[in-house]
Amino acid sequence: MSRQIYNRSIKVDGIDIFYREAGDRKNPSILLLPGFPTSSVMFKNLMTALSDRLHLVAPDFPGFGFSAFPSKDQFEYSFRNISAYINKFTDEINLRSFTIYLHDYGAPVGLRLCVNHPEKIEGIIVQSGNAYEEGVYRIWDETREYWENPTPEKKKKLYAFLSEEGVKWQYTAGVPDELLSTISPELWVHDWDSMKRPGNIDMQYELNCDYKNHMKMYPAFQEYFRVHQPRALVIWGKYDPFFNVEEAFCYKRDLPDAQIHIIDGSHWVLETNFDEVLKLISDFFKER
Repeated sequence: MSRQIYNRSIKVDGIDIFYREAGDRKNPSILLLPGFPTSSVMFKNLMTALSDRLHLVAPDFPGFGFSAFPSKDQFEYSFRNISAYINKFTDEINLRSFTIYLHDYGAPVGLRLCVNHPEKIEGIIVQSGNAYEEGVYRIWDETREYWENPTPEKKKKLYAFLSEEGVKWQYTAGVPDELLSTISPELWVHDWDSMKRPGNIDMQYELNCDYKNHMKMYPAFQEYFRVHQPRALVIWGKYDPFFNVEEAFCYKRDLPDAQIHIIDGSHWVLETNFDEVLKLISDFFKER
């Protein structure tokens, strides 16, 4: 069985969407949705490892990675709109049903897809993907205060992560010293190369501000879980500085059969704890 990854691009309503694909379409499919500040590159190792038994598709969101970065007068940079494009993307490549992988920004994109098209969803894999208030409790309070009462001083402080050093910090924050050597530096170099394009930082700022609309949809996401009961695997790094680890257990409220695993890592467990995550996902599909 081939483990080759294919790098492809397809137009979705006139926007070029880059995506990586591996594995036989006869096997169960996973739609892999990346988090900030990265793209499908975060899934390359996972795709190689699982392509002998699964079919894997990882798109870059518009404005990220190798997908097109249209101007704001051509494209609305909101999670609602990106989700709509990713749904159309699945139609364009004839991906009719799949397990959806939700990491970081992948959650506000992918959960909207779940709510609007539950017939496509066979299961969910959550890697630090936010759908409950407990995940952002206190951690995001300063950001929420800025959204309500923006000032230039607050913006400069809060959005320092939209910088070369800030992008690197996204990967290293909370990571125990003994695991730092597991994180590949080309990841933040690639991400910053994409972000430093003219106008991209402004787009990233606006998209981050749109996260408040994601938070307003928590009740809709939780209702989807209760009604449709997708098979669920929830993976969280216990040192994650961006989403409280307590959120992982919240999924059990609405998905009592969900598998919850807290890993000795931070936000990027696919880098720092790859073998453990690979086994969890492999076992999840064996039990399917």
